[in-house]
Amino acid sequence: MTQKIIALVDGSIYSESVCHHAAWIAKATGAPVELIHVLGRRDAPEQRDLSGAIRLGARSALMEELANLDAQRAKLMNHRGRAVLEDARAIVDQDGVTDITTRLRHGDVVEAISEIEADARVILVGKRGEAADFAKGHLGSNLERIVRAATKPVFVASRAFQPITSVLVAYDGGRSAMKAVDHIARSPLFAELAVTVVTVGAESAESTKGLADAKALLSAAGISAETRVIPGQPETELGKLVEAEGFGMVVMGAYGHSRIRSLVIGSSTTEMVRTCKVPVILMR
Repeated sequence: MTQKIIALVDGSIYSESVCHHAAWIAKATGAPVELIHVLGRRDAPEQRDLSGAIRLGARSALMEELANLDAQRAKLMNHRGRAVLEDARAIVDQDGVTDITTRLRHGDVVEAISEIEADARVILVGKRGEAADFAKGHLGSNLERIVRAATKPVFVASRAFQPITSVLVAYDGGRSAMKAVDHIARSPLFAELAVTVVTVGAESAESTKGLADAKALLSAAGISAETRVIPGQPETELGKLVEAEGFGMVVMGAYGHSRIRSLVIGSSTTEMVRTCKVPVILMR
């Protein structure tokens, strides 16, 4: 079975970018696109008893009216979800991709991903969700949950789509960073991109060997990669490098090898996703 590009769209200002990036990946890999909109629990009608202490016929009438309002709200949310999916399909189709499916799901977005990601090549999500204009300094509320739960690469789309010709790979020698390099070597998406693998920190025999191994793996796949060691802290230096040299995308592990895995993704990763203006692919 051909693995799909799973694109999560929520109708936010990031959804259009998610769609354009999904189409770009589809054209490079030949994979079909599945657009998914999840009606979360917060979108479901509330189950509270709003009738208070009303008695007799008035209570029955109010309960019936509340039930009707809940049904109407649920119907409106379903209509909105389908409209979001129709708009998303139109964007992907206009970008030249024809193998597109859409799916409206109910429940928690992380639960939805766990059920469908076995068929996924990559999962695309916007950096922020529907409250993006009100939370410019914060990540989307579901992003870290998705990265923690997903076993497939998570593509975090930037606010606007720009043609991508170069990629910066943040490499610290950890398992997820090694997995990222292996993913690049195997994916046709990177075949035409200029790849630079960077380790941030003090140069050492270990970092030199790690970069040499990464370069050899990519070279075996026909990808000619540049490697560098730059001093400083990843949280700041990677972002500066992206800005200074105009990299179009960043690929990095979600967890550093020297950090105990916790309930949040690694601090360097969080900072990169939060501040970086280009897409970031995260590997578990």
